[in-house]
Amino acid sequence: MILYEYPLNERIRTYLRLQHLFARFNKLCQRTEALDHHYALTTIFEIMEVSSRSELKSEILKDIERHKQQLNAYRGNPSISEQALDLIIEQLDQRFETLNSMVGKMGSALSESEFLNSIRSRTAIPGGTCEFDLPAYHAWQHHTPAARQANLYEWSQHFAPLATSIQLMLKMLRESGSTQKVMATGGQLQQNLPQGRNFQLLRLRIDDSLNLTPEISCNRLLVVIRLMQQQEDGKLITSRDDTPFEMTLCA
Repeated sequence: MILYEYPLNERIRTYLRLQHLFARFNKLCQRTEALDHHYALTTIFEIMEVSSRSELKSEILKDIERHKQQLNAYRGNPSISEQALDLIIEQLDQRFETLNSMVGKMGSALSESEFLNSIRSRTAIPGGTCEFDLPAYHAWQHHTPAARQANLYEWSQHFAPLATSIQLMLKMLRESGSTQKVMATGGQLQQNLPQGRNFQLLRLRIDDSLNLTPEISCNRLLVVIRLMQQQEDGKLITSRDDTPFEMTLCA
């Protein structure tokens, strides 16, 4: 099964992009080749770009507070474990305090590094990080893998509070949804969204053996999903088959 996730607002879109970048960075940083560490560093630059929105920090803090209020409303419910409730609220408090203690824009300290700025300015140019353009960077790539990993880890720590907060927010959001089995009739599903709930994330699981790709459009009232069949030349055409798949709406 292939999992597809579709954000229903701009805030969740940013969260998903950042989670994708953090996961890529962690995987590349664990490797030892200089080329992998080059792409790990360019991933940090992408993280800096996505997280530069001035309102991002306040949005995450508001999200944490909203989750705390929702969880506190369950206190006294005999079907809810007070111990589990206290644990997750403690995690939310820790994320709030750590993120709130950050001063200025996230990653602003990295923007003051002459070494990193010289690399960042050249990555937008095709082949712009050659050794004759950036000899200092060329020398860095010849450091030992452990030394490069130590540098990458140090630079990534400027975003650690952001990474852990987004990870927790998305984990809770995903767990809020209930999965249902649906049918795309003639390759298409159109479904009205239940009113009174603010859905934020759509998740689909489709059998990978079907070679189908979802094309999703939605608003606060309606979800439309078309399943596309990929041809040998890469072209996508609309499937005409009745196809079952799993859909989850997360609020």
